[in-house]
Amino acid sequence: MKNETLKEAMEEPHSVSSPRRILSLSKKKRASVSFSDPDDKASGFGLSGEHGPKPSEVYGFVGSITTVVATVIFFTWAYVPEHWLHAVGIYYYPSRYWALAVPTYIVVTVALALAFYIGLNFLSTPPPTSLNTLFDEFTRDPSIFGPLGEGDELPIEPLSDIPIEEINRLMFDDVN
Repeated sequence: MKNETLKEAMEEPHSVSSPRRILSLSKKKRASVSFSDPDDKASGFGLSGEHGPKPSEVYGFVGSITTVVATVIFFTWAYVPEHWLHAVGIYYYPSRYWALAVPTYIVVTVALALAFYIGLNFLSTPPPTSLNTLFDEFTRDPSIFGPLGEGDELPIEPLSDIPIEEINRLMFDDVN
């Protein structure tokens, strides 16, 4: 019954289809709404008109499987005794030295890159005594309004930086 309603609605020239429902606007019979089953592949009605999986999904799946297989091969090579590998028929493989050397090189390289990045940031930052830490090309001085008449409302002050003297006075002066 559901497939018949779906096929009739798809064949009518005055039907609106969406991934969730099919609404028939035909004048021959009263308007009907039918909800399609996303698991029903026999109708030929794709949810978004796409065929097959997205390339990013395929690459992610292949990458995850490759990572798991490479990890299993690495740990097998690193931990299984040599006579077991020879019994299976594996005679050519790298020296076990590389089982420790490659991960160590990778960790040291990442640590040095991080230290280099932090050092580069220290070199590009101005010293604490520099006025460039307080003022730059976007600094705005507060505007001073003239005297207003009685009953006049104070306008909203435009956006500006608070002077360092004002901050020091508010934070460090004793208010007893």
